[in-house]
Amino acid sequence: MQYPATFEPDASGGFVVTFKDIPEAITQGDTEAEALEMAEDALITAMDFYFEDRRPVPLPSKPEAGDRIITLPLSVAAKVLLLNEMVSQRVRPADLARQMNTAPQEVSRIIDLHHTTKIDRVAEALASLGKRLELVAV
Repeated sequence: MQYPATFEPDASGGFVVTFKDIPEAITQGDTEAEALEMAEDALITAMDFYFEDRRPVPLPSKPEAGDRIITLPLSVAAKVLLLNEMVSQRVRPADLARQMNTAPQEVSRIIDLHHTTKIDRVAEALASLGKRLELVAV
């Protein structure tokens, strides 16, 4: 998942970074390199709002001229896809736990962005929802 970001110079000489698809993600940096690093962190942090509210995360739009691309780590991208599918199918974490034949605490960890989860486990959760997780090298 690659989200387009806008880097706008600010009056203090740094850069303000915004994401049109994820309006909650706003950050800044004193240099372009620092702004880029902060943008990656802001994008992941903003995802927490969607997970807390159990609402779908908007998928990235096509980049426009001048946009910078910020890529989500694969583990976060997989969990975003899982959340979106759960919301789409109106499946609560407890329901998913029953479908996976596992404890509700396990599902809570799977959908927690700050908990390290093996990608295979996220794939199992998606499979229990009738979806298949695919990784493609380009």
